[in-house]
Amino acid sequence: MNASAGRRVWLIIAGLAVIALAALAAVKFLAPASNVDSGLRLVREEPSRFDTVVVYDRQGERCMSFGAMDTTGRQTCFRLAEPDTMVFEYTRMMAGALLAQPAPERILIIGLGGGTLPTALARIVPGAVIDSVEIDPAVVKVAQRYFGYEPGPRQRVFVQDGREFVERAHREGATYDMVMLDAFDIDYIPAHLLTVEFMEQVKGILSSRGVLVANSFAQSQMYDRESATYAAVFGPFFNLRGRMDGNRVIVAVPSGLPSQEVLEQNARILAGPLADFGIDVAAELERYRGVQDWPDEAKPLRD
Repeated sequence: MNASAGRRVWLIIAGLAVIALAALAAVKFLAPASNVDSGLRLVREEPSRFDTVVVYDRQGERCMSFGAMDTTGRQTCFRLAEPDTMVFEYTRMMAGALLAQPAPERILIIGLGGGTLPTALARIVPGAVIDSVEIDPAVVKVAQRYFGYEPGPRQRVFVQDGREFVERAHREGATYDMVMLDAFDIDYIPAHLLTVEFMEQVKGILSSRGVLVANSFAQSQMYDRESATYAAVFGPFFNLRGRMDGNRVIVAVPSGLPSQEVLEQNARILAGPLADFGIDVAAELERYRGVQDWPDEAKPLRD
């Protein structure tokens, strides 16, 4: 082989190497970086008439989101190695509402997610009957198959719109010692679950010692009007603020907010059962403040 031919062969080999490297770079560029870098693993995409229910594992946690594997808009998560430990601060705050009502016999939860709250409450207050209402049958299916949610005689689930369920319960004279509002779609709380008219129906199904517990955002354009809505229907309420998740939890007691002494007494009783789920009662007790932080002129939301 002469020098000219050898040079041509070398150029061909070099060209092929460049093409191969470019192809590899393109593959790396096209791969979803978040999936590769953060170890996301798709477990299930459950079809739904609302939004696809997506189940995925990430860094030792199993999570649910709507529409896509979304690490910022997660509906629920649990640790695969410690399934009882509550991952989200807001679920710890909602379960911590037992400080205001430590022995509910009937609990209603609007919004199922992965079933974190009803599953935990069934163990913390084993004598309670827990009714969960979820509008999307796909969510119920996923909660049972991938998140350990198990319906039974005292752990009942109803596939229905939350407001329709509450209105029917009100007509039939049903009452609950605790009503928990935790219904979110892909964006926020559905508008028909935020109004004075709906809250009046919720108040109507609370027992004489009933407590309302509502999950919301600590910062949103609706904050002032949401707060005014709850205050208009339930009067003064505890405004529990999250330190990490950006959530707040409203705890309202129409019969009158419990005193600090009562809260502390209930905290001592519940310290052990709540600790099983990663809930520090001392930290939860510190959240119980009833200071108004919205303007008096804020208008309640209406239908």
